[in-house]
Amino acid sequence: MRSVVRLLLVTTAALLISACASNEQEEVLPEETYYENARDAMNSGNFNEAELNLDYLETYYPFGRYAEQAQLDLIYARYQNLDLEGARAAADRFLRLNPQSDHADYALYMRGLASYNLDIGLAARYFPIDVGARDPGEQRQAFRDFSELLNRYPSSEYAPDARQRMIAIRNRLAELELFAAEYYISREAYIAANNRARFVVENYSTTPSVEDALIIMAETFRFLDLKKASADAVAMLEDNFPNSSAFNEDGEFQADILKRKDRSLSSVVTFGLMGDE
Repeated sequence: MRSVVRLLLVTTAALLISACASNEQEEVLPEETYYENARDAMNSGNFNEAELNLDYLETYYPFGRYAEQAQLDLIYARYQNLDLEGARAAADRFLRLNPQSDHADYALYMRGLASYNLDIGLAARYFPIDVGARDPGEQRQAFRDFSELLNRYPSSEYAPDARQRMIAIRNRLAELELFAAEYYISREAYIAANNRARFVVENYSTTPSVEDALIIMAETFRFLDLKKASADAVAMLEDNFPNSSAFNEDGEFQADILKRKDRSLSSVVTFGLMGDE
C-alpha cells in the first residue's frame, strides 16, 4: 500500500514539475541574435524561420535598433511565404509606425504587390483561370497603392514596375467588362452588353479591349435600331482600328456577334439566368 502511495506521489510531482517547466517563458535572446538569425534564414530561403525570428524581434524589442528593418523584412518574408494578406497587413503597420521613413516607398510597393497577386491565389499559379472572370476588388486596391506610390515617390526605384503593373491592371479591368458584355450577349441582354462596352470605351480608352468594345457597341446599337449610334461606333472603330477583322476586304463593317436563340418567355424575363424550360 505504501509503495502505491509513494508511486502516486512521485507521479504527481513529476507532472507538477513538467507543468511548471512548460509554463516557463522561452529564453529571450539578444536583439542582434534574432536579427542575424532572421537574415541568415532569408538568405537561405527559409522564410518560415525568418518570420519566426522577426516576430520574436518585434515582440521583445519593439523599439530596438533593428525595429524598422525587422518590420520591412517581415513584409518580405510573409510575401515570400505566400501570406499575401499578412504581407499587406505588415506593410500597413510599417506605414503607420514609420510614415516619414525613407523606405515608405518600398512598403507601398509591397502592399500593392500583395494585392496585385491576392485575387489570383495559389490555384491560378498552376491552373489556367480566365483573368476577366475574377473579382477585380484586389486589383483596384493594388491600383490605388501603386498610384499613391507614383504620386508620393515618382522617382522611386519601384515606380517603373508599379507603372507597368497599373497598365496591366487597367487591361484586366477592361477585360472584365468585356467578359460581362459577352455574357449579356449570350443572354440577349443587349442593352446591358452595350452599357458594358461603352464603359470600356469611356474609361479604358488606352486598353486593347477597346476594339472589341466598339464592335459590341456597333452591333448592339444596330440590333436596337439606333442607326446613327451604330454608325458612329463603326466610324470610331475605323478611325482607330482600320485593320479590324470586323471589316471585310471592301472596308465594310460585317461583324456578326449577335446570334439569336429561341428561348422561353421565362428565360427572356430572367435574362436567361434560370435557363430554358
